[in-house]
Amino acid sequence: MAMPMIYDLTMPQMEQMLAERGQKSYRARQLYAWLYRRRVHDFAKMSDLPQSLTADLAQTYSIAPLKVLDKQVAHDGTVKYLFALADGSSIETVLMHFSFGESVCVTTQVGCNMGCAFCASGLLKKQRDLSAGEMVAQIMAVQQDLDAENRRVDNVVVMGTGEPFDNFEAVMDFCAIINSDHGLAIGARHITISTCGIVPKIREFASRHLQYNLAISLHAPDDALRSQLMPVNRAYPLAELMAALKDYSTQNHRRLTFEYILLRGINDSDEQAVQLARLIRGMNAYVNLIPYNQVAENGFAPSSEKTILHFYDVLMKHGVKATLRTKHGEDIDAACGQLRARYERNKNGE
Repeated sequence: MAMPMIYDLTMPQMEQMLAERGQKSYRARQLYAWLYRRRVHDFAKMSDLPQSLTADLAQTYSIAPLKVLDKQVAHDGTVKYLFALADGSSIETVLMHFSFGESVCVTTQVGCNMGCAFCASGLLKKQRDLSAGEMVAQIMAVQQDLDAENRRVDNVVVMGTGEPFDNFEAVMDFCAIINSDHGLAIGARHITISTCGIVPKIREFASRHLQYNLAISLHAPDDALRSQLMPVNRAYPLAELMAALKDYSTQNHRRLTFEYILLRGINDSDEQAVQLARLIRGMNAYVNLIPYNQVAENGFAPSSEKTILHFYDVLMKHGVKATLRTKHGEDIDAACGQLRARYERNKNGE
């Protein structure tokens, strides 16, 4: 059985772990500095910690970096990593370059059970949840590459393979770790968590009054179509979802993002744009329109650029703010889950 990762521990958990070893609380800040500022992978190099402590930690926790199985670099600079975990599982992580900084898209589960019809993540079913440390390790591996160019991870989107709110506590710990002032210090408002709409967890998230951004994968303006595209809608239909989101906005005064992938002939008509506007008009929210990265196994096609721009115009004319997401990594396995699915098929000789 693999050792737990030292990256699993939030600052309070680190303090408790060290207190159990008879250490003062300030040792946790020292340890965080070695891990997240100096970015060492060897406890023995933590020179201001007692040797007895570092020897104990080396026997108890893993600090090894993730192994890179594959790495694809697109013409636009987008980098897709395929990492191996300690148990042999593989996961994807993506680095994207924006004018506002470097953004990393993090995976939260090995595989996904949400079953969204258009998504490559669900090509391989969920095997297990990731620990907070396995999510943190993704950031650390990307940051190691950025260090060579004197750049840093500025933004984190929890939108990779898996449903973050299906792995709720680990995701909350992950966000706390990367947000800590003693570590990477990525601002809460530079961290976005995306959910397909698990209503009880949205309500729990709302009750914690955290400053992280919340994004909702919507992709359809009515229950019939959304249930076809996203099985989660059968458990939590739009009326329940929207009620929870309105409560979230009231409690937290935070702007929501609705993600809407445009699929040719499926959800991109004028009528559907008007329906979408009616659904969210009046909320503190905007729609992020996303060009579809085609997945051969799913049979969907991306909407044309003309259709996307027209859909955008209809939303704006009906009083709903919208943005157009730029496509990233078109010349590599761009859709989330594609690279891993191809690797696993090759590994299994398929």
